[in-house]
Amino acid sequence: MAALLDERARALPGASGLPLAEAGYRNLLLAADGGPDRLTVAADLAVRVAGYDEYPTVYPRRLALARAGDGWRVEREESASGPPALWDLGTGRSAQGAHCLVLGLADGPDPAGLLAVGDRAAPAVSAVWGAGWAGRLLLELPATEAQFARLLEADPAGWTGMAAVTVAAPGAPRHAPADRVLINPETYGRLSDFGRQAVVTHEATHVATRADTRAWTPLWLSEGVADWTAYRDCGRSPRQIAPELARDVAAGKPPTALPADRDFTAGATGIAQAYEQAWLACELIAQRHGPDRLVGLYRAVGADDGAGEDRERRLDRLLRAELGVGTAEFTRLWLAEVATLAG
Repeated sequence: MAALLDERARALPGASGLPLAEAGYRNLLLAADGGPDRLTVAADLAVRVAGYDEYPTVYPRRLALARAGDGWRVEREESASGPPALWDLGTGRSAQGAHCLVLGLADGPDPAGLLAVGDRAAPAVSAVWGAGWAGRLLLELPATEAQFARLLEADPAGWTGMAAVTVAAPGAPRHAPADRVLINPETYGRLSDFGRQAVVTHEATHVATRADTRAWTPLWLSEGVADWTAYRDCGRSPRQIAPELARDVAAGKPPTALPADRDFTAGATGIAQAYEQAWLACELIAQRHGPDRLVGLYRAVGADDGAGEDRERRLDRLLRAELGVGTAEFTRLWLAEVATLAG
């Protein structure tokens, strides 16, 4: 049995075009399945992408085996729980760049089309956030939006319009940060070249900052620094970067507070404005205090355990320590900046 599964792991169906450094089935549980000539095997399939994965990705699998002469053969393999592997959705293929690896499918967009974008994104992020991250990107490019949702175990309707998301490898240790970017091919494909670069650089920032991101980090800060990094030195005006927010302000409907975490939920009404508001908050910090102070604030929020302190009080304290103003004063300054978008 072990030899059969070892042989299968060396030639995973659909994965021959992917650079896997290791693959193997472990934690085997065998059960009879309707007679002596059939077995069901529950196992964890552990795979590691060469040059990228520090820990193996683990996929719980269910394999149906049938007797074949003196041995066994695999009739069927499927996901037992969790998301499918990319190669479960089709034949995998890949493209390697200087700073990124793109995993795709034979019947989907050419993964090589993402290389230039990924190779620009990683150095741009390192220029802001330093060398404390791997400095390279692992991008996964399914063939359709429905496959994108399956890889997220999500309702496709909730992710329409979302071009990419940063995720952790299935089965990775709890302390391992999210380290790969999943691309929605349909939404991404509708973007301009500028938009595509902004999206991938945004997600690359999440990869680089995951080790400094905690449950108490407000989303306006984590999403804001990602957009700020993506738009840094792009040559566009605030009204061009935040058009939805600018329209709201011009229509007499400005925000009254920094965006709440719920405002960033996929499919939420006003999600575009939430991202633009977050970007403007971080742009304000960078303009008034410098990019290094913005990075320092982000890391201070992640490093502070704030035991016994509620989230809002912790943020107020750290804003005072890093920027010299509390939440109320920072919000006032931000609202004044928002008002300038009226034109």
